Amino acid sequence: MEKRTLGRTGRSVGVVGLGAWQLGADWGSVSTHDALATLHAAVEAGVTFIDTADVYGDGRSEKVIGKLLKELPDAGLTVATKLGRRAEPFEPATFTKDNMKAWVDRSRSNLGVDTLDLVQLHCPPTPVYSTDKVFDALDSMVSKGRIAAYGVSVETCAEAITAIARPNVATVQIILNPLRQKPLEQVLPAAEAAGVGIIARVPLASGLLSGRYTEDTTFADDDHRTFNRSGEAFDVGETFAGVPFRAGVRAVRRLQQELSDDEGTLAQTALRWILDQPGVSTVIPGARNPDQARANAAAAELPELSDDVRGVIRLIYDEDIRPLVHNRW
Repeated sequence: MEKRTLGRTGRSVGVVGLGAWQLGADWGSVSTHDALATLHAAVEAGVTFIDTADVYGDGRSEKVIGKLLKELPDAGLTVATKLGRRAEPFEPATFTKDNMKAWVDRSRSNLGVDTLDLVQLHCPPTPVYSTDKVFDALDSMVSKGRIAAYGVSVETCAEAITAIARPNVATVQIILNPLRQKPLEQVLPAAEAAGVGIIARVPLASGLLSGRYTEDTTFADDDHRTFNRSGEAFDVGETFAGVPFRAGVRAVRRLQQELSDDEGTLAQTALRWILDQPGVSTVIPGARNPDQARANAAAAELPELSDDVRGVIRLIYDEDIRPLVHNRW
């Protein structure tokens, strides 16, 4: 698999990684056996970058990845985790040096490592991105070897621009896919100019871009695609990339009608579209089983999309999706 430098971390990672939220919680039940099988299949397919967080299953995702690291100590994996969503109350004042150290140490224990490869602020309250003490605490943990590098995971383009200006922010994780194109305007150019890596998350819009859903598709009660459709649990942009479900299904159906599947599935085309954007370091689709992990990784083997394909994707975004999401994040 093609590799790219992960921003200011200096690490080289595969362009298709693995998002491990679904291995912890909020996507229906995934057994530990299936989670490990999925992780192994991803690595065998060339994945070297895995993204998780301390709140995915209250640490379950981290612990499963920790098992993988023990089983594959020489696989050259880079694991990114996140901190901050454990804050109670969830407000800027809770992001203290002591709290952040405790969150980091918990992740170190869950993953079974002395030094975390990459820690990301996990979509904290917006003022946190402008709080010097927060970044001073992260710098301190780098100097003491608790973490090797740090970045941010953001909800909005404005938050990303604020973070990119920080001298030691190594990466920005942001929602980017054919149904969420606003980061192309300012965020990706600014990150590329600053040497900050871009980690593209929610690349398939919570499965919408798989093309498998209809207006009548339902999901389990413990799946965020059921319980967070209106942002009841966290930012609605994390669910279907913020696109109203039925509108998303209609737009995807139009993509299926107008794009050829000669060079890959719709999901693989969506992933390739992301990889073709200047400044993207890696994309982190989730997978609930080995077949999904292998299919996602195979997107890295597709050639760059043609101007015609990119034009169709842009046209459908402009006509069907832009009015719904572009100015929200």
